[in-house]
Amino acid sequence: MKNFIYNEMMVHVPLCTSKDPQKVLILSDNTDAFEAEVAKHDNIASEALAANIDALRGAADNEYDVVISEIDADAAVLAHLNRVLKEDGLLVTTHPSLDNVDANTTMMQILGKYAKIIMPYNLGNGETALLASKEYHPTADIILQRSDMLDGLDFYNCDVHPAAFAMGNNIRKAYLGVIKN
Repeated sequence: MKNFIYNEMMVHVPLCTSKDPQKVLILSDNTDAFEAEVAKHDNIASEALAANIDALRGAADNEYDVVISEIDADAAVLAHLNRVLKEDGLLVTTHPSLDNVDANTTMMQILGKYAKIIMPYNLGNGETALLASKEYHPTADIILQRSDMLDGLDFYNCDVHPAAFAMGNNIRKAYLGVIKN
């Protein structure tokens, strides 16, 4: 699959879910591509840091509406990610394959301490990301005008957004009581 699909899905899903995102933190080695996607939204600033815990430790508390992370997340990283998010913030993070139920269950249970909503979604390349939200639901609270009015997108749109959260019964059963939607 093309990288542009991955980049669009990692960025536009959270930005079109958050009510009024103004500041985004990107923790990745793919910062240029993610920042280019953020720039397609008006009046949203992004800050990029290296994809490591040391860079994250220096980030300010309650500063970001959205965090996009490709850091390998353990309990300490997830606590720092929560710390930098605002009270209604959203986190999108990479995670182990959904086939690895034990690793994901542990990660989702930790995220459950911080977020009301925890849902995997398809990135369009055979992988999934996790969306953890303190307030906004990614299918109920999608900002349709924002998601449909973006220019320069090759994949993401207001129909792809909710469809990305559709999961098969095998995933629903494996993560029953862990996914919070």
